[in-house]
Amino acid sequence: MRIGGEAVRTETTQEVRLPFDGSPVGVVFQAGQQEVHRAVKAAQAAAPLMREMTLSERASILRKAHQKLLERAESFAQAVSSESGKPLKEARLEVERAALTLLFSSEEAHRLSGEVVPMEASPAGKGHMAMTVREPVGVIAAITPFNFPLNLALHKIGPALAGGNTVVHKPASATPISAVLMAELFLECGLPQGALNVITGPGGSIGEQLALHNDVAMITFTGSAEVGLRLRNLAGMKRVTLELGNNSAVIVEADADLDEAAARCVAGSFAHSGQVCISVQRIFVQEKVRDEFLERVLAHTRKLKLGHPLELSTDISSLITQQEAERVESWIEEAVKAGARLLIGGKRTRATLEPAVLADVPPWVQLACREAFGPVVGVNRYRQLEDAIAMVNDSPYGLQAGIYTRDIQKAFWAARKVHVGGFLINEIPQYRVDQMPYGGVKLSGMGREGPKYAIEEMTEPKLICWKL
Repeated sequence: MRIGGEAVRTETTQEVRLPFDGSPVGVVFQAGQQEVHRAVKAAQAAAPLMREMTLSERASILRKAHQKLLERAESFAQAVSSESGKPLKEARLEVERAALTLLFSSEEAHRLSGEVVPMEASPAGKGHMAMTVREPVGVIAAITPFNFPLNLALHKIGPALAGGNTVVHKPASATPISAVLMAELFLECGLPQGALNVITGPGGSIGEQLALHNDVAMITFTGSAEVGLRLRNLAGMKRVTLELGNNSAVIVEADADLDEAAARCVAGSFAHSGQVCISVQRIFVQEKVRDEFLERVLAHTRKLKLGHPLELSTDISSLITQQEAERVESWIEEAVKAGARLLIGGKRTRATLEPAVLADVPPWVQLACREAFGPVVGVNRYRQLEDAIAMVNDSPYGLQAGIYTRDIQKAFWAARKVHVGGFLINEIPQYRVDQMPYGGVKLSGMGREGPKYAIEEMTEPKLICWKL
Protein backbone atom coordinates (compact mmCIF):
# COMPACT_ATOMS: atom_id res chain seq x y z
CA MET A 1 0.00 0.00 0.00
CA ARG A 2 1.01 3.66 -0.17
CA ILE A 3 0.19 5.74 2.91
CA GLY A 4 1.72 9.15 3.46
CA GLY A 5 4.16 8.44 0.65
CA GLU A 6 5.49 5.31 2.33
CA ALA A 7 5.23 1.67 1.30
CA VAL A 8 3.12 -0.15 3.90
CA ARG A 9 2.79 -3.88 4.50
CA THR A 10 0.57 -5.83 6.86
CA GLU A 11 0.53 -9.39 8.12
CA THR A 12 -2.30 -10.39 5.76
CA THR A 13 -1.48 -10.83 2.09
CA GLN A 14 -3.63 -11.30 -1.00
CA GLU A 15 -2.46 -12.94 -4.19
CA VAL A 16 -3.64 -11.29 -7.40
CA ARG A 17 -4.32 -13.80 -10.17
CA LEU A 18 -4.99 -13.59 -13.89
CA PRO A 19 -8.74 -14.28 -14.22
CA PHE A 20 -8.32 -16.23 -17.48
CA ASP A 21 -6.33 -19.14 -16.04
CA GLY A 22 -5.65 -18.32 -12.38
CA SER A 23 -1.91 -17.80 -12.84
CA PRO A 24 -0.31 -15.54 -10.19
CA VAL A 25 0.31 -11.91 -11.08
CA GLY A 26 1.42 -10.32 -7.79
CA VAL A 27 0.91 -9.99 -4.07
CA VAL A 28 -0.63 -7.09 -2.15
CA PHE A 29 -1.43 -6.53 1.49
CA GLN A 30 -4.79 -6.15 3.17
CA ALA A 31 -5.58 -3.04 5.16
CA GLY A 32 -7.29 -3.18 8.52
CA GLN A 33 -8.90 -0.45 10.56
CA GLN A 34 -5.51 0.90 11.60
CA GLU A 35 -4.33 1.38 8.01
CA VAL A 36 -7.60 3.00 6.95
CA HIS A 37 -7.36 5.51 9.80
CA ARG A 38 -3.68 6.12 9.08
CA ALA A 39 -4.43 6.80 5.38
CA VAL A 40 -7.19 9.29 6.23
CA LYS A 41 -4.93 11.07 8.71
CA ALA A 42 -2.14 11.24 6.12
CA ALA A 43 -4.57 12.78 3.64
CA GLN A 44 -5.80 15.20 6.27
CA ALA A 45 -2.24 16.25 7.11
CA ALA A 46 -1.49 16.93 3.43
CA ALA A 47 -4.72 18.85 2.86
CA PRO A 48 -3.42 22.33 3.86
CA LEU A 49 -0.51 22.01 1.44
CA MET A 50 -2.75 20.95 -1.45
CA ARG A 51 -5.23 23.69 -0.60
CA GLU A 52 -2.56 26.39 -0.76
CA MET A 53 -1.00 25.16 -3.99
CA THR A 54 -1.53 27.49 -6.92
CA LEU A 55 -3.62 26.30 -9.83
CA SER A 56 -0.47 26.28 -11.91
CA GLU A 57 1.34 24.01 -9.45
CA ARG A 58 -1.50 21.49 -9.37
CA ALA A 59 -1.78 21.55 -13.17
CA SER A 60 1.96 21.04 -13.52
CA ILE A 61 1.91 17.86 -11.41
CA LEU A 62 -0.98 16.47 -13.41
CA ARG A 63 0.76 17.26 -16.72
CA LYS A 64 3.90 15.51 -15.51
CA ALA A 65 1.83 12.48 -14.52
CA HIS A 66 0.20 12.52 -17.96
CA GLN A 67 3.61 12.47 -19.64
CA LYS A 68 5.09 9.79 -17.39
CA LEU A 69 2.06 7.56 -17.89
CA LEU A 70 2.52 7.80 -21.66
CA GLU A 71 6.20 6.92 -21.26
CA ARG A 72 5.26 3.82 -19.24
CA ALA A 73 2.14 2.99 -21.23
CA GLU A 74 3.09 -0.58 -22.10
CA SER A 75 4.01 -1.61 -18.56
CA PHE A 76 0.74 -0.15 -17.26
CA ALA A 77 -1.21 -1.89 -20.04
CA GLN A 78 0.41 -5.22 -19.12
CA ALA A 79 -0.53 -4.66 -15.47
CA VAL A 80 -4.13 -3.75 -16.29
CA SER A 81 -4.53 -6.73 -18.62
CA SER A 82 -2.95 -9.15 -16.16
CA GLU A 83 -5.00 -8.15 -13.12
CA SER A 84 -8.36 -7.58 -14.85
CA GLY A 85 -8.23 -10.16 -17.63
CA LYS A 86 -8.97 -7.45 -20.18
CA PRO A 87 -7.51 -8.15 -23.66
CA LEU A 88 -4.20 -6.35 -24.04
CA LYS A 89 -5.34 -4.24 -26.97
CA GLU A 90 -8.22 -2.93 -24.82
CA ALA A 91 -5.85 -2.34 -21.90
CA ARG A 92 -3.63 -0.23 -24.14
CA LEU A 93 -6.63 1.90 -25.08
CA GLU A 94 -7.48 2.27 -21.40
CA VAL A 95 -4.00 3.60 -20.65
CA GLU A 96 -4.29 6.11 -23.50
CA ARG A 97 -7.62 7.27 -22.12
CA ALA A 98 -6.24 7.46 -18.59
CA ALA A 99 -3.45 9.73 -19.81
CA LEU A 100 -6.05 11.98 -21.47
CA THR A 101 -8.04 12.06 -18.23
CA LEU A 102 -4.94 13.43 -16.49
CA LEU A 103 -4.42 15.99 -19.26
CA PHE A 104 -8.06 17.14 -19.08
CA SER A 105 -7.76 17.37 -15.29
CA SER A 106 -4.66 19.55 -15.60
CA GLU A 107 -6.52 21.88 -17.97
CA GLU A 108 -9.51 22.12 -15.64
CA ALA A 109 -7.20 23.04 -12.76
CA HIS A 110 -6.45 26.24 -14.68
CA ARG A 111 -10.16 26.96 -15.12
CA LEU A 112 -11.17 26.70 -11.46
CA SER A 113 -12.92 30.01 -10.81
CA GLY A 114 -15.86 31.71 -9.15
CA GLU A 115 -17.98 34.64 -10.27
CA VAL A 116 -18.97 38.18 -9.41
CA VAL A 117 -22.37 38.39 -7.69
CA PRO A 118 -24.52 41.37 -8.87
CA MET A 119 -25.31 42.64 -5.36
CA GLU A 120 -26.94 45.88 -6.48
CA ALA A 121 -29.65 43.95 -8.30
CA SER A 122 -31.32 44.11 -4.88
CA PRO A 123 -31.99 47.47 -3.15
CA ALA A 124 -30.35 46.12 0.00
CA GLY A 125 -27.21 45.32 -2.01
CA LYS A 126 -26.39 48.96 -2.71
CA GLY A 127 -22.86 49.79 -1.65
CA HIS A 128 -21.81 46.15 -1.52
CA MET A 129 -19.76 43.91 -3.79
CA ALA A 130 -19.44 40.14 -3.68
CA MET A 131 -17.67 37.30 -5.38
CA THR A 132 -17.45 33.56 -5.08
CA VAL A 133 -14.34 31.39 -5.00
CA ARG A 134 -14.20 27.61 -5.20
CA GLU A 135 -12.41 25.73 -2.43
CA PRO A 136 -11.56 22.04 -2.01
CA VAL A 137 -13.89 19.93 0.11
CA GLY A 138 -10.97 18.16 1.83
CA VAL A 139 -10.28 14.43 2.06
CA ILE A 140 -11.98 12.43 -0.70
CA ALA A 141 -12.41 8.66 -0.50
CA ALA A 142 -12.30 7.19 -4.01
CA ILE A 143 -13.62 3.63 -4.29
CA THR A 144 -13.10 2.18 -7.76
CA PRO A 145 -14.11 -0.98 -9.71
CA PHE A 146 -12.17 -3.74 -11.45
CA ASN A 147 -13.31 -3.22 -15.03
CA PHE A 148 -11.32 -0.03 -15.75
CA PRO A 149 -8.88 -0.12 -12.84
CA LEU A 150 -6.70 2.73 -14.13
CA ASN A 151 -8.93 5.14 -16.05
CA LEU A 152 -11.90 5.09 -13.68
CA ALA A 153 -9.54 5.64 -10.77
CA LEU A 154 -8.01 8.66 -12.51
CA HIS A 155 -11.49 10.03 -13.22
CA LYS A 156 -11.70 10.47 -9.46
CA ILE A 157 -8.07 11.17 -8.54
CA GLY A 158 -7.30 13.65 -11.33
CA PRO A 159 -10.18 16.07 -10.67
CA ALA A 160 -9.77 15.69 -6.90
CA LEU A 161 -6.14 16.81 -7.06
CA ALA A 162 -6.92 19.53 -9.62
CA GLY A 163 -9.43 20.95 -7.13
CA GLY A 164 -6.87 20.96 -4.30
CA ASN A 165 -8.19 17.94 -2.41
CA THR A 166 -6.39 14.92 -1.03
CA VAL A 167 -7.39 11.33 -1.75
CA VAL A 168 -7.65 7.95 -0.08
CA HIS A 169 -8.02 5.46 -2.92
CA LYS A 170 -9.51 2.02 -2.38
CA PRO A 171 -9.13 0.02 -5.62
CA ALA A 172 -11.14 -3.12 -6.31
CA SER A 173 -9.80 -6.15 -4.47
CA ALA A 174 -9.22 -7.99 -7.75
CA THR A 175 -7.28 -5.17 -9.44
CA PRO A 176 -5.06 -3.29 -6.98
CA ILE A 177 -1.73 -3.36 -8.82
CA SER A 178 -2.23 -0.50 -11.29
CA ALA A 179 -3.43 1.69 -8.39
CA VAL A 180 -0.22 1.18 -6.44
CA LEU A 181 1.88 1.80 -9.56
CA MET A 182 -0.03 5.04 -10.21
CA ALA A 183 0.53 6.27 -6.66
CA GLU A 184 4.28 5.71 -7.12
CA LEU A 185 4.18 7.62 -10.41
CA PHE A 186 2.46 10.61 -8.79
CA LEU A 187 5.15 10.78 -6.09
CA GLU A 188 7.80 10.93 -8.81
CA CYS A 189 5.92 13.88 -10.33
CA GLY A 190 6.15 15.93 -7.14
CA LEU A 191 2.79 15.26 -5.54
CA PRO A 192 3.11 15.93 -1.79
CA GLN A 193 3.31 12.88 0.42
CA GLY A 194 -0.12 12.00 1.75
CA ALA A 195 -2.01 13.74 -1.05
CA LEU A 196 -2.73 10.34 -2.63
CA ASN A 197 -2.93 7.24 -0.45
CA VAL A 198 -3.76 3.75 -1.71
CA ILE A 199 -5.15 1.11 0.64
CA THR A 200 -5.81 -2.43 -0.56
CA GLY A 201 -8.00 -5.13 0.90
CA PRO A 202 -11.64 -6.18 1.29
CA GLY A 203 -14.02 -3.63 -0.19
CA GLY A 204 -16.94 -4.10 2.18
CA SER A 205 -15.19 -3.34 5.45
CA ILE A 206 -12.85 -0.66 4.08
CA GLY A 207 -15.63 1.11 2.20
CA GLU A 208 -17.81 1.26 5.30
CA GLN A 209 -14.93 2.56 7.43
CA LEU A 210 -14.29 5.34 4.93
CA ALA A 211 -17.98 6.23 4.73
CA LEU A 212 -18.17 6.50 8.52
CA HIS A 213 -14.85 8.27 9.11
CA ASN A 214 -15.37 11.79 10.48
CA ASP A 215 -12.42 13.23 8.57
CA VAL A 216 -13.58 12.08 5.13
CA ALA A 217 -15.46 14.89 3.39
CA MET A 218 -16.64 13.08 0.26
CA ILE A 219 -17.20 9.59 -1.10
CA THR A 220 -16.91 8.98 -4.84
CA PHE A 221 -17.83 5.42 -5.74
CA THR A 222 -18.19 3.35 -8.90
CA GLY A 223 -19.72 -0.09 -8.52
CA SER A 224 -22.96 -1.91 -7.85
CA ALA A 225 -26.21 -0.19 -6.92
CA GLU A 226 -26.50 -2.28 -3.75
CA VAL A 227 -23.11 -1.17 -2.41
CA GLY A 228 -23.60 2.40 -3.58
CA LEU A 229 -26.90 2.74 -1.73
CA ARG A 230 -25.34 1.36 1.44
CA LEU A 231 -22.42 3.79 1.26
CA ARG A 232 -24.81 6.69 0.71
CA ASN A 233 -26.85 5.68 3.73
CA LEU A 234 -23.71 5.48 5.87
CA ALA A 235 -22.16 8.72 4.61
CA GLY A 236 -24.43 11.10 6.50
CA MET A 237 -23.58 14.70 5.61
CA LYS A 238 -20.64 13.76 3.38
CA ARG A 239 -20.83 14.58 -0.28
CA VAL A 240 -21.48 11.47 -2.37
CA THR A 241 -21.04 10.79 -6.08
CA LEU A 242 -22.28 7.41 -7.25
CA GLU A 243 -21.71 5.84 -10.67
CA LEU A 244 -23.62 2.59 -10.47
CA GLY A 245 -25.09 0.07 -12.90
CA ASN A 246 -27.13 0.01 -16.06
CA ASN A 247 -28.70 -2.31 -18.61
CA SER A 248 -28.03 -0.11 -21.62
CA ALA A 249 -30.54 -0.11 -24.44
CA VAL A 250 -30.31 0.76 -28.13
CA ILE A 251 -33.23 1.48 -30.44
CA VAL A 252 -32.74 0.61 -34.13
CA GLU A 253 -35.27 2.24 -36.44
CA ALA A 254 -36.15 0.79 -39.86
CA ASP A 255 -34.32 3.63 -41.64
CA ALA A 256 -31.06 3.09 -39.74
CA ASP A 257 -27.73 2.18 -41.30
CA LEU A 258 -28.00 -1.48 -40.30
CA ASP A 259 -24.39 -2.31 -41.16
CA GLU A 260 -23.01 0.33 -38.85
CA ALA A 261 -25.60 -0.27 -36.14
CA ALA A 262 -24.93 -4.01 -36.03
CA ALA A 263 -21.15 -3.65 -36.01
CA ARG A 264 -21.22 -1.03 -33.26
CA CYS A 265 -23.75 -2.95 -31.17
CA VAL A 266 -21.57 -6.06 -31.25
CA ALA A 267 -18.57 -4.01 -30.17
CA GLY A 268 -20.65 -2.34 -27.47
CA SER A 269 -22.04 -5.63 -26.18
CA PHE A 270 -18.86 -7.69 -25.94
CA ALA A 271 -15.91 -5.36 -25.25
CA HIS A 272 -14.18 -6.54 -22.06
CA SER A 273 -16.63 -9.46 -22.05
CA GLY A 274 -19.49 -7.05 -21.40
CA GLN A 275 -18.02 -5.92 -18.09
CA VAL A 276 -18.68 -2.24 -18.72
CA CYS A 277 -21.34 -0.14 -16.98
CA ILE A 278 -22.63 1.05 -20.35
CA SER A 279 -22.37 -2.26 -22.25
CA VAL A 280 -25.16 -2.77 -24.75
CA GLN A 281 -27.50 -5.29 -23.11
CA ARG A 282 -30.90 -4.63 -24.69
CA ILE A 283 -31.51 -3.90 -28.39
CA PHE A 284 -34.96 -2.99 -29.67
CA VAL A 285 -35.28 -3.24 -33.46
CA GLN A 286 -38.21 -2.12 -35.61
CA GLU A 287 -39.98 -5.32 -36.65
CA LYS A 288 -39.56 -4.76 -40.42
CA VAL A 289 -35.75 -4.99 -40.14
CA ARG A 290 -35.30 -7.09 -37.00
CA ASP A 291 -34.37 -10.34 -38.77
CA GLU A 292 -31.99 -8.61 -41.17
CA PHE A 293 -30.35 -6.79 -38.27
CA LEU A 294 -29.99 -10.04 -36.33
CA GLU A 295 -28.22 -11.71 -39.25
CA ARG A 296 -25.65 -8.91 -39.31
CA VAL A 297 -25.17 -9.05 -35.53
CA LEU A 298 -24.56 -12.81 -35.69
CA ALA A 299 -22.09 -12.40 -38.55
CA HIS A 300 -20.04 -9.87 -36.58
CA THR A 301 -20.22 -11.98 -33.42
CA ARG A 302 -18.83 -15.04 -35.20
CA LYS A 303 -15.67 -13.08 -36.08
CA LEU A 304 -14.73 -12.47 -32.43
CA LYS A 305 -11.76 -14.50 -31.20
CA LEU A 306 -11.63 -15.88 -27.67
CA GLY A 307 -8.27 -16.33 -26.01
CA HIS A 308 -5.60 -15.35 -23.50
CA PRO A 309 -5.81 -11.63 -22.68
CA LEU A 310 -2.12 -10.99 -23.36
CA GLU A 311 -2.38 -12.28 -26.95
CA LEU A 312 -2.92 -9.35 -29.31
CA SER A 313 -5.32 -11.32 -31.50
CA THR A 314 -7.74 -11.86 -28.59
CA ASP A 315 -11.07 -10.02 -28.74
CA ILE A 316 -12.83 -11.76 -25.84
CA SER A 317 -11.25 -13.18 -22.70
CA SER A 318 -12.54 -14.19 -19.29
CA LEU A 319 -14.84 -12.52 -16.85
CA ILE A 320 -13.28 -11.35 -13.59
CA THR A 321 -14.12 -14.63 -11.78
CA GLN A 322 -15.57 -18.02 -12.58
CA GLN A 323 -18.41 -17.25 -10.17
CA GLU A 324 -19.44 -14.26 -12.30
CA ALA A 325 -19.29 -16.36 -15.46
CA GLU A 326 -21.52 -18.98 -13.82
CA ARG A 327 -23.99 -16.26 -12.81
CA VAL A 328 -24.29 -14.89 -16.36
CA GLU A 329 -24.60 -18.45 -17.67
CA SER A 330 -27.51 -19.04 -15.28
CA TRP A 331 -29.21 -15.84 -16.42
CA ILE A 332 -29.01 -17.06 -20.03
CA GLU A 333 -30.52 -20.39 -19.02
CA GLU A 334 -33.33 -18.62 -17.16
CA ALA A 335 -34.14 -16.50 -20.21
CA VAL A 336 -34.20 -19.53 -22.52
CA LYS A 337 -36.51 -21.41 -20.17
CA ALA A 338 -38.82 -18.37 -20.20
CA GLY A 339 -39.04 -18.42 -24.00
CA ALA A 340 -35.99 -16.52 -25.30
CA ARG A 341 -34.05 -18.00 -28.22
CA LEU A 342 -30.29 -18.43 -27.82
CA LEU A 343 -28.89 -17.82 -31.31
CA ILE A 344 -25.17 -18.05 -30.64
CA GLY A 345 -22.69 -18.47 -27.78
CA GLY A 346 -23.35 -18.93 -24.09
CA LYS A 347 -20.94 -21.84 -23.54
CA ARG A 348 -18.64 -21.46 -20.53
CA THR A 349 -15.09 -22.67 -19.93
CA ARG A 350 -13.99 -21.78 -16.38
CA ALA A 351 -14.32 -17.96 -16.23
CA THR A 352 -14.68 -17.47 -19.99
CA LEU A 353 -18.12 -17.24 -21.58
CA GLU A 354 -18.70 -17.26 -25.32
CA PRO A 355 -20.46 -14.07 -26.50
CA ALA A 356 -24.19 -14.80 -26.46
CA VAL A 357 -26.95 -13.27 -28.59
CA LEU A 358 -30.56 -13.97 -27.66
CA ALA A 359 -33.81 -13.01 -29.34
CA ASP A 360 -37.27 -12.42 -27.91
CA VAL A 361 -36.15 -12.01 -24.30
CA PRO A 362 -39.13 -11.74 -21.93
CA PRO A 363 -39.11 -8.42 -20.03
CA TRP A 364 -39.40 -10.06 -16.60
CA VAL A 365 -36.23 -12.22 -16.66
CA GLN A 366 -33.02 -11.06 -15.02
CA LEU A 367 -31.31 -10.61 -18.38
CA ALA A 368 -33.81 -7.87 -19.21
CA CYS A 369 -34.33 -6.37 -15.76
CA ARG A 370 -30.88 -6.29 -14.18
CA GLU A 371 -27.31 -5.50 -15.15
CA ALA A 372 -25.73 -8.63 -16.68
CA PHE A 373 -22.12 -7.39 -16.67
CA GLY A 374 -21.20 -10.18 -19.05
CA PRO A 375 -20.93 -10.95 -22.79
CA VAL A 376 -24.63 -11.25 -23.54
CA VAL A 377 -27.20 -9.17 -25.41
CA GLY A 378 -30.92 -9.56 -26.11
CA VAL A 379 -32.51 -8.41 -29.38
CA ASN A 380 -36.27 -7.79 -29.36
CA ARG A 381 -38.67 -6.36 -31.90
CA TYR A 382 -41.06 -3.40 -31.68
CA ARG A 383 -43.74 -1.87 -33.92
CA GLN A 384 -43.93 1.83 -33.00
CA LEU A 385 -41.12 4.06 -31.72
CA GLU A 386 -43.28 4.93 -28.72
CA ASP A 387 -43.30 1.23 -27.80
CA ALA A 388 -39.50 1.04 -27.97
CA ILE A 389 -39.09 4.12 -25.79
CA ALA A 390 -41.46 2.65 -23.22
CA MET A 391 -39.41 -0.56 -23.14
CA VAL A 392 -36.15 1.36 -22.74
CA ASN A 393 -37.62 3.34 -19.85
CA ASP A 394 -39.02 0.18 -18.23
CA SER A 395 -35.85 -0.23 -16.19
CA PRO A 396 -34.67 0.74 -12.71
CA TYR A 397 -31.50 2.09 -14.37
CA GLY A 398 -30.82 5.18 -16.46
CA LEU A 399 -27.16 5.69 -17.32
CA GLN A 400 -26.94 5.90 -21.13
CA ALA A 401 -29.05 4.77 -24.10
CA GLY A 402 -29.01 5.33 -27.83
CA ILE A 403 -30.87 5.28 -31.13
CA TYR A 404 -29.94 4.58 -34.74
CA THR A 405 -32.03 6.47 -37.29
CA ARG A 406 -31.63 8.81 -40.26
CA ASP A 407 -34.65 10.86 -39.12
CA ILE A 408 -33.37 13.73 -36.98
CA GLN A 409 -36.88 14.55 -35.74
CA LYS A 410 -37.32 11.01 -34.39
CA ALA A 411 -33.84 11.07 -32.90
CA PHE A 412 -34.36 14.23 -30.87
CA TRP A 413 -37.89 13.27 -29.91
CA ALA A 414 -36.50 10.02 -28.47
CA ALA A 415 -33.69 11.93 -26.76
CA ARG A 416 -36.28 13.99 -24.90
CA LYS A 417 -38.44 11.01 -23.95
CA VAL A 418 -35.83 8.48 -22.79
CA HIS A 419 -34.99 8.95 -19.10
CA VAL A 420 -31.20 8.56 -18.88
CA GLY A 421 -28.15 10.61 -17.99
CA GLY A 422 -26.78 10.45 -21.55
CA PHE A 423 -28.51 9.78 -24.88
CA LEU A 424 -26.54 9.01 -28.04
CA ILE A 425 -27.77 9.42 -31.62
CA ASN A 426 -26.34 7.04 -34.23
CA GLU A 427 -23.91 5.78 -31.62
CA ILE A 428 -23.96 3.05 -28.99
CA PRO A 429 -24.49 3.90 -25.32
CA GLN A 430 -21.09 2.36 -24.56
CA TYR A 431 -19.49 5.35 -26.27
CA ARG A 432 -17.67 7.66 -23.89
CA VAL A 433 -14.93 10.23 -24.25
CA ASP A 434 -13.31 11.29 -21.05
CA GLN A 435 -14.06 15.03 -21.05
CA MET A 436 -17.84 14.64 -21.42
CA PRO A 437 -20.28 14.67 -18.49
CA TYR A 438 -20.98 11.09 -17.47
CA GLY A 439 -23.50 9.84 -14.94
CA GLY A 440 -26.99 8.52 -14.55
CA VAL A 441 -30.44 8.79 -13.06
CA LYS A 442 -32.57 6.35 -11.07
CA LEU A 443 -30.48 3.41 -9.78
CA SER A 444 -27.62 4.34 -12.10
CA GLY A 445 -26.40 6.89 -9.59
CA MET A 446 -26.05 10.55 -8.79
CA GLY A 447 -23.53 13.22 -9.74
CA ARG A 448 -21.40 13.47 -12.87
CA GLU A 449 -17.88 12.48 -13.82
CA GLY A 450 -15.64 13.96 -16.49
CA PRO A 451 -12.91 16.27 -15.11
CA LYS A 452 -14.80 19.56 -15.50
CA TYR A 453 -17.97 18.18 -13.93
CA ALA A 454 -16.24 16.15 -11.22
CA ILE A 455 -14.29 19.22 -10.04
CA GLU A 456 -17.58 21.04 -9.55
CA GLU A 457 -18.66 18.22 -7.21
CA MET A 458 -15.28 18.12 -5.46
CA THR A 459 -15.11 21.82 -4.65
CA GLU A 460 -17.54 24.15 -2.92
CA PRO A 461 -18.31 27.82 -3.52
CA LYS A 462 -17.49 30.35 -0.83
CA LEU A 463 -19.08 33.80 -0.88
CA ILE A 464 -16.88 36.80 -0.10
CA CYS A 465 -18.88 40.01 0.38
CA TRP A 466 -17.63 43.48 1.31
CA LYS A 467 -19.17 46.85 1.98
CA LEU A 468 -17.64 49.66 -0.05
